[in-house]
Amino acid sequence: MLKLSQMNGVAVYAPKGSHGKAASTYGHMGKVHVAVFSPDGQRVVGFLVSRPDIAGMVKREDVFVALDSITPCDGGVRVTKGDESFDDAARARLGIDWDSCIIWAGMDAKTTNGKELGYVNDASFNTKTGAVEAFMVGDGGVAQSLVGSVQIPASMLRGYEKGYMLVDPEAASLTLSGGVAAKAGEGYARAKYEGKKAAAKAGKAAGEAVDKGSRALGKQLGKTKGMFSSFMDEFKKAQE
Repeated sequence: MLKLSQMNGVAVYAPKGSHGKAASTYGHMGKVHVAVFSPDGQRVVGFLVSRPDIAGMVKREDVFVALDSITPCDGGVRVTKGDESFDDAARARLGIDWDSCIIWAGMDAKTTNGKELGYVNDASFNTKTGAVEAFMVGDGGVAQSLVGSVQIPASMLRGYEKGYMLVDPEAASLTLSGGVAAKAGEGYARAKYEGKKAAAKAGKAAGEAVDKGSRALGKQLGKTKGMFSSFMDEFKKAQE
């Protein structure tokens, strides 16, 4: 299994000359920006890749690259399926409804009975099938670094609704993992995950910064228009 955080910012190389035709040489296309999930939220279908600005000034739109079209290479990942790797051609080949696909990163998470849990900050997934193993939910700020994130199994996911990831009520009782305090064993037994209250305890300013930053990303696509060696090792292990 690989974590999405291990893919963030990874360089993407595509055949030189275009997005498409097979080539023996590859050029730097951009960097992985964010993962895109299937409409049911259970599977990574690909990534949005941010491209360098034109002349350093003109912003270009992100390109969608299908998960099954990339493979590890020296310095990043390489696109393998030509034109069918990108955008509309990739979406048609995968048979996905783009407007219903989801970007989970940064989205609020809550249980189906209304208990807010925090923000989706990571996920572990199978690099071959895209199937998600677990979602990581935390406050996204100082408190998260202290007490860690809650790992919610994909089996507890119940869908998307009005800007929220919905999960089983049982997710509210899951224990924390990671974090400075947790790793040090200090107060871990007493640590209780309280969603956004954790950010408040870490400091009002930190909590407000998290609200502004994380909510801007997580979304359902149709609602809006318009360290490397470690990564390589983990990617190859996951593929094997």
